[in-house]
Amino acid sequence: MIAAIIYDLEEDRMSVSIINEVVKWLEIMPQHLQQQVLEFTQALVKTEFRGTPGQQLLRFAGSIPPEDLQLMREAIKQDCERVDVDEW
Repeated sequence: MIAAIIYDLEEDRMSVSIINEVVKWLEIMPQHLQQQVLEFTQALVKTEFRGTPGQQLLRFAGSIPPEDLQLMREAIKQDCERVDVDEW
């Protein structure tokens, strides 16, 4: 898993200066904050790799009939553009 993450970071050409800057801050943090950073970083990586890449979804483009899209637009406009100030 770690090798895959490193590979992906290299693919994105993550700036070494950013990594170095984060390391500098980590070095002066107490251990409990370092642990939080670690957990946060792990959570970010998990969310980044979930889902289906958009490129794989392109084959579905145009598969919803225009009439159905218009019905969806109308439903969204009618029901989703309202603000109920008493809701909260």
